[in-house]
Amino acid sequence: MSIITLTTDFGHKDYFVGALKGKIVSEHKEAVIVDISHEIDLFNTLEASYCIEAAYHNFPKGTIHIIGVDSERVGDTQHIAMQWDDHYFICADNGILNTLIQKKIAQKIVAITIHDRLNMNASDMDVFVAVACHIARGGLLNVIGKEISSLKPVSVLTSSVSDDLSEIKGQIVYIDSFGNCVTNISQKQFNDTIRGRKFEIVIKNKKFSRLHKSYSDFPVSDVKQLKDLEGDFLALFNENGYLEIAIYKSNPKTVGSAATLLGLHFRDAVSIKFK
Repeated sequence: MSIITLTTDFGHKDYFVGALKGKIVSEHKEAVIVDISHEIDLFNTLEASYCIEAAYHNFPKGTIHIIGVDSERVGDTQHIAMQWDDHYFICADNGILNTLIQKKIAQKIVAITIHDRLNMNASDMDVFVAVACHIARGGLLNVIGKEISSLKPVSVLTSSVSDDLSEIKGQIVYIDSFGNCVTNISQKQFNDTIRGRKFEIVIKNKKFSRLHKSYSDFPVSDVKQLKDLEGDFLALFNENGYLEIAIYKSNPKTVGSAATLLGLHFRDAVSIKFK
């Protein structure tokens, strides 16, 4: 069984996702296709990077991940295939995979070179499908590309700790469908920096002095039940290990969300100050 996942900014209105799946099964009928997301903000490589990092480890080793976000091969942006943590990732060399290689060295990276072997009208997705199906059939990366030692340097949003360890600065890198705002501040970074001190999370004009263990981690009593706390703000480290600003039982369509009520957007600054 060969699993091929899809992450794109194609949305669901058009035929693009269906056509992509049709190309895969036409090339490799045994493929099992799994959608990770097709609602990545248009051309938002940082959002795609977060989604891939958060999702890939839920799949078996050997899974092939096609990432169709800002995928055009133009200028010095090559198409690449990367073997990393025993998974395969296929996309444009536009920064999507840079976060992964900061955590662990890639097993192999190749610049894809099969473009002239395909139909002259082949699209970027046609190239990715051909590579994915080649790998799914047990093919080697060196057959479809030239090995390279590193990815193209691309500026990505990163969190940082001040020299005196008094503050961690980060940014919002993802806003989910609940309006919860995920930052690039990791739980490991927080644990390595806190050193038993009190802290304050600051984002826009909102401050948090407590980290919740879950979305429903609120003190309750006979006077105040959980249902009375719907709409309250909270901060927690999510299942992927990143600081998240959320609202208990938020609903962007009715009562609002962390993003709408605080006016938060992609790339907005967040900090944790230690006392």
